[in-house]
Amino acid sequence: MDLFHQQVKKVSKSAPLADRIRPKRLDEFVGQEKIIGKGKPLRIAIEKDQLQSIILWGPPGSGKTTLAMIIAQMTRSHFVQFSAVTSGIPDLKKMIKEIHQLWAFHQQKTILFVDEIHRFNKTQQNAFLPYVEDGTIILVGATTENPSFEVISPLLSRSHVYVLESLSSENLYYIIQRALKDKENGLGDLLIEIDDSVIDFIIQLSYGDGRIALNILEFAATAKSPDSEGIIKIDQKLVQEIVQKSNLRYDKSGEEHYNIISALHKSMRDSDPDAALYWITRMIEAGEDPLYIARRLIRFASEDVGNADPMALSVAVSAMQAVHFLGMPEGDLALIQASTYLANAPKSNALYKGRQIAGQDIKKYGSLPVPLVIRNAPTRMMKEMSYGKGYQYAHNFQDALVQQQHLPNQLKDRKYYFPTERGFEKEIKEKIFQREKKKQNLQKNKNECTIPIENGKNKERYT
Repeated sequence: MDLFHQQVKKVSKSAPLADRIRPKRLDEFVGQEKIIGKGKPLRIAIEKDQLQSIILWGPPGSGKTTLAMIIAQMTRSHFVQFSAVTSGIPDLKKMIKEIHQLWAFHQQKTILFVDEIHRFNKTQQNAFLPYVEDGTIILVGATTENPSFEVISPLLSRSHVYVLESLSSENLYYIIQRALKDKENGLGDLLIEIDDSVIDFIIQLSYGDGRIALNILEFAATAKSPDSEGIIKIDQKLVQEIVQKSNLRYDKSGEEHYNIISALHKSMRDSDPDAALYWITRMIEAGEDPLYIARRLIRFASEDVGNADPMALSVAVSAMQAVHFLGMPEGDLALIQASTYLANAPKSNALYKGRQIAGQDIKKYGSLPVPLVIRNAPTRMMKEMSYGKGYQYAHNFQDALVQQQHLPNQLKDRKYYFPTERGFEKEIKEKIFQREKKKQNLQKNKNECTIPIENGKNKERYT
């Protein structure tokens, strides 16, 4: 536990720039004014050393670890860092035992900083619970994932969740300028020449991540040799060479993955082809599995377009086949073509709603028997049991229309599919209406709809 205090007080000169210039006081902390600004409850709790268990949720480089280290500097409690990446259950049990002894013998609380707490499974997270509950530890958990999904409910109910945001362009500009001027821990002892336009370019490539911004700056400063006057000139070309290809923030298994696919889905649903094109391109550029994108498009074609445009499903499936055939990057335009087609297609969720209603009935009534009239009767015994008795073969009737029961008795009058007035479903709705009228007429006068059918040597009539 003491080792961490020493690490907080002094960072090696060989450490990355982002670690060397890490703020040590709240007054130096940049960004997150909504939760750590002057007069905010979290700031007051830290300054008065009255901190309760908290979860810091935010994207990489937003200041979660820095804030934890500031807490370490300002608190009178013991401060212990624990990483979910490098430690397991045996380490956790040993640490908890030592902390518990410290509390038992000295009545001294411990602030336990758990980095990437979402990587602990439920069993591991449960190990913290009794000690958070009895006040042995004050938990400070850091996560890039939504705590609602990744942190067990008992811990969440005993902690306050603070949401950190990506750093703004102004925040990143300030951090870069501070690094350039800091002679003790930053790059201030170097003669660096860099235009604001290049700093803006670095900011653009950082996507609100302070660590990325400082890593790019440090790499550029060390990769370029000084000129004859000892000046290191950092230009946009140098930054481009260092970065090569920007890494979009997109964790394929994390929340941002679901945020972006949600943005694509809702953009198509709201008939916004421009937004659909942007979000699907974001996914492609970030290296998302193209077949995953294709699967989502296929689902959308049935869920949100359905029979309003029956071609939508064919277009989505064709995009999947094109990706299979061409691979990437050539298959990207097929996905984009499908997404813009779906965005422009008329919308209907009648299939989705019908499936929901049917599912509710199935849960409510269970496995209702199939009406005898439409059961298959391949054996003599089944025929004797009246399987298929009275069945009317639709093709033997005018307009292939018959009036017979197809749903179980409890649901015989139930309706599930309600076409909209949009796209092709308007035609379907009219067809259903006309068909129902004809069926009603059949019920009134079956004899008017009989058709003579040749069956061997005899003529039979079917009603």
